[in-house]
Amino acid sequence: MSHFSTIQTSLRQKDALEAALTRLNYAYQTGPLPVRGYRGQTHLADIVIPQANGYDIGFVWDGQQYNLVADLQYWQQPLSVEGFLRQLHQQYAYEVVLAQTQQQGFQVTETQKLSDGSVRLVVQRWAA
Repeated sequence: MSHFSTIQTSLRQKDALEAALTRLNYAYQTGPLPVRGYRGQTHLADIVIPQANGYDIGFVWDGQQYNLVADLQYWQQPLSVEGFLRQLHQQYAYEVVLAQTQQQGFQVTETQKLSDGSVRLVVQRWAA
């Protein structure tokens, strides 16, 4: 019996997911690589975050989004799974907005983290 759990996300862009993980200081590897679980079980993932305890966190593309795959019994992160996903989704959204604004010729002129945890961006584009 597999101990792996799959948690659906709304993470669709690999570049933004990788940028978010990097900005949040998570070391990861791109695959496909095995996510290590209970009693040597593995599950292939596109992005793998190794944990010090030998049980990994992975993200698997299902054709629409990257879902988190892990043996949650061995979760070894400073945040709970829910807290990790909340933080990752916020940073991912920031990365998507950054990429889209740059693609449309805008530059970020101000970034402000608000007291409720949200982020305020000011962008501008110079017209010739």
